[in-house]
Amino acid sequence: MYILIIDDNEELLYALEQLLKDTNYHVDVAKTLHEGEYSISQKKYDLILLDWMLPDGSGIDLLSGLRRENIRTPILFFSSKKEVEDKVEALDCGADDYLEKPFSNIELLARIRALLRRESVQKQTQLQIGELTIDFSSRSVLALNEPVKLSSKEFELLELLVLNANTVLTRYQISEHLSRDFDHLTASNIVDAHIKNLRKKLNADDLIQTVRGVGYMIAK
Repeated sequence: MYILIIDDNEELLYALEQLLKDTNYHVDVAKTLHEGEYSISQKKYDLILLDWMLPDGSGIDLLSGLRRENIRTPILFFSSKKEVEDKVEALDCGADDYLEKPFSNIELLARIRALLRRESVQKQTQLQIGELTIDFSSRSVLALNEPVKLSSKEFELLELLVLNANTVLTRYQISEHLSRDFDHLTASNIVDAHIKNLRKKLNADDLIQTVRGVGYMIAK
């Protein structure tokens, strides 16, 4: 897996480069938008770690430009900006995830694994899991070869769980993914209601597991 880190903090850049190399990723680094753009033009990366503030501009500008050019490489945006509005702006501009500085190495590596796993699965048109067949392109689901009608939110929930199989997702994470309404993320009962409806429609109580006190997961 090839990862590009774009950040102008030399101490952090060195630490991240060593951490990812020790985890057996191939790593390139860039300290400016210009260097980052050049690297991206020369190589296809599996993931880009992008800082918000850079010496020659904003990471948001690079992010928006890549998405306009239909470059779909997963981008993990990180920044010391902590306001909800900043997080929303990054996600709306096309970031796949957002991590506040300072962050732990354990959390960073977990986020990276999740994004790379999701990208790998999404490259498949269809995915078979248990008795379900999920078609990502048509956003359709078959259970025992019978079509299952899901709402948009229910399909997004199933997709999220499948793309993060074997990973426990908290109610907050699920609500954040489904809602993007950051002022109402504590309403975990909405997540529980979606899970209940999804289990009923799929007839898959055993597939979607409850991790008491934490959230939900699909085990493969």
